[in-house]
Amino acid sequence: MLVGERRELLLARLAADGKVMAKDVAAELGVSEDSIRRDLRDLAAAGLCQRVYGGALPVSPAVADYASRTSIAVGGKDRVAAVAAALIRPGSTVILDGGTTTLAVAKALPEDLEATVVTHSPTVAVALLGHPGVEVFLLGGRLFRHSAVTCGAAAAEAAQSISAEVYLLGVTGVHPEAGLTTGDADEAAMKRTLARRAADTYVLASAEKLGAASRFTVLPFGDVAGIITDADDQNVQELARQGVAILRA
Repeated sequence: MLVGERRELLLARLAADGKVMAKDVAAELGVSEDSIRRDLRDLAAAGLCQRVYGGALPVSPAVADYASRTSIAVGGKDRVAAVAAALIRPGSTVILDGGTTTLAVAKALPEDLEATVVTHSPTVAVALLGHPGVEVFLLGGRLFRHSAVTCGAAAAEAAQSISAEVYLLGVTGVHPEAGLTTGDADEAAMKRTLARRAADTYVLASAEKLGAASRFTVLPFGDVAGIITDADDQNVQELARQGVAILRA
């Protein structure tokens, strides 16, 4: 089998099974594990998969640039946003993460809501201008353009004065084995910092993020109160078996 054919097979396996184990494919094709690992490394460099220990997982479409992500899974994000918005009680303080799903949450909030929203996303803050009863605290810091959020030491320091009931967390991947992931180390660290400032953290995960993985772990499943998703597949079923609370959107 030619190298190109082998890589096409790996991508097809990834799409069909949701993962590829290098050892298994090497045995099936009668080639070395090193050859399969090399194939996976090149596919990952091209953005076609996410390498993990022993093999690879599907790459999340949420690693695309911010503008492109606004048109991905719009219906799913709106369904997730509606459930998430219902978690924000009048008079409460909530932390809204950055990203297109949390932007949908901001737009889904009742116009007469009275609450306090803390966010490190300028786009989320602007979306709340039409909610006169919502007091908005915008955390400053270095702007991470991919997700249009602030990160770094200044943003993390500003977050230390926050105490919230709920944190609505956005990620790029939710996988039963790889966990909750995102594509940037500093952004992952900022998400962990914000999670420590809230009593409960809920993950916003429209269907395209289920079964996908990115490079950096955000939180273990045990640290979140639940996952809000419109997906209903084997990944969701496995997460439920692991004891993760699933809020259906």
